[in-house]
Amino acid sequence: MKKPLILALGLALVGTSALAADMTEDQKTLYAIGQLVARQTAVFNLSAQELEAVQQGWRDATTGAASAVDMEVYGQKVNELAQARRAAAAKVTAEKGKAVLADAAAQKGAVKAASGFVYVPLTEGTGAQPGGSDVVKVNYRGTLPDGTEFDSSYSRNEPTTFPLDGVIKCWTEGVAMMKVGGKARLTCPAETAYGDRGAGRVIPPGATLIFEVELLEVVGK
Repeated sequence: MKKPLILALGLALVGTSALAADMTEDQKTLYAIGQLVARQTAVFNLSAQELEAVQQGWRDATTGAASAVDMEVYGQKVNELAQARRAAAAKVTAEKGKAVLADAAAQKGAVKAASGFVYVPLTEGTGAQPGGSDVVKVNYRGTLPDGTEFDSSYSRNEPTTFPLDGVIKCWTEGVAMMKVGGKARLTCPAETAYGDRGAGRVIPPGATLIFEVELLEVVGK
C-alpha cells in the first residue's frame, strides 16, 4: 500500500537524520561532497542506471583502476551531453510555460507585448513614467509558475535600484509601461528572461517567470 506523501517524506527525513547521527564529522563532510557533486551535475538529470555509470567512473578513477573508456574521446563529450540535456529540459519547461502565459493574457487588463511577455496592471500609478534607460527604485517578488519564490526585495526589507537597460528584457520593457505608485504583474517567457541557460540552481533552463513589481521612484538617468 502506497504511503501518503507527507508520511513518506517524514520517514525519509527520519532516515536521513539517523544516518547523520551515526556519522563522524569527516564522514559528514565527505557526504557533503556527494551533495555538492550532485548539484553540479544536476543538468544531466541522471536516471538510476546513468547514476550507476557515473559512480563506476568515479570509483575507477579514485581507486586507480583502468578506465573503461578513452578519456581523450569521451572526456570531450561531457559538455556536449550537458548542452543536449539542458536544451531538452528547457524545451519541456518552455512548453509548460505556454499555458501560464495564456492564463496571464486572459486576465483583466492584460497586455501582451510584442516580445512575448504579459503585463497585468494591479494598481495604476499616477507619478512619472520611466524611459528605457532610466534608473528606477522598485519592490518586487519573483516566483516560478508553481509558486516557488526565488527572489524578493520584500523579504530583504530593502527596495532595489537599477537602470532599466541593465536587466532582463521583460523588466526593461515591462517596468517602462508603469508609472510611479503603480504595481503590475509581469509574466515573462524564457526568451525575455534567462533563456535556455536559466540562472544558477534557482531558475531552470527555459523557465517562465512571474514578477510582481511595485514602482517606487524614477531616480534619474
